[in-house]
Amino acid sequence: MTNTLAAPQLGAVLGRMFAAAARDEDHVPAPPDGRASWATPLERAEAFQDIYIPISAEAGKLLYTLVRAIRPETVVEFGTSFGISTIYLAAAVADNGTGQVVTTELSSRKADAARSNLQEAGVAEPVTILVGDARQTLGEVPGPVGLVLLDGWKDLCLPVLRLLEPKLAPGALVAADDITHQGMAGYLDYVRDPANGYVSVAFPVEDGMEISSWTLG
Repeated sequence: MTNTLAAPQLGAVLGRMFAAAARDEDHVPAPPDGRASWATPLERAEAFQDIYIPISAEAGKLLYTLVRAIRPETVVEFGTSFGISTIYLAAAVADNGTGQVVTTELSSRKADAARSNLQEAGVAEPVTILVGDARQTLGEVPGPVGLVLLDGWKDLCLPVLRLLEPKLAPGALVAADDITHQGMAGYLDYVRDPANGYVSVAFPVEDGMEISSWTLG
């Protein structure tokens, strides 16, 4: 059975990217002029356009494993950034021999860099990168969607999930990263309430990842 994660080419790309991400840890931008928050998602994206905001390597392996296990025809990602998580998703889809990854990124600079990184890693073929606000770009994604990764701005994770719900396949998995972030409280309240159609569990990877299964549809 193919395991693209073991390919030296892909490993070298991820190693370079994780090293760059580690250098960014002490350079996280703050809102300008002493403001408590960013004025718009675009302002925030532009401020972070050179900053990695990656999943951990363990979270990446978890995502790869989930995609290999459930073999979704369509994987949707909110928050491409430089493409670390996208590489894990694309490797799994490629190894499955079927499916596509549709991912979205607000920063055009990051989207261009992600395309280059995916090409260098050898897993670009199954990936479509949509540039713009996910609340618009993901509106036309065809269903059924078998797996969703929510790793963009935390205050937008719930709106993006609600947008995608009509397209979710029965039993679809939704993975949300960084659940220890205070901005994820409303999202977690939502997916952990059975009335909203999910069975949900937290996984102890770095910063936490919530895995939720869609029981409706």
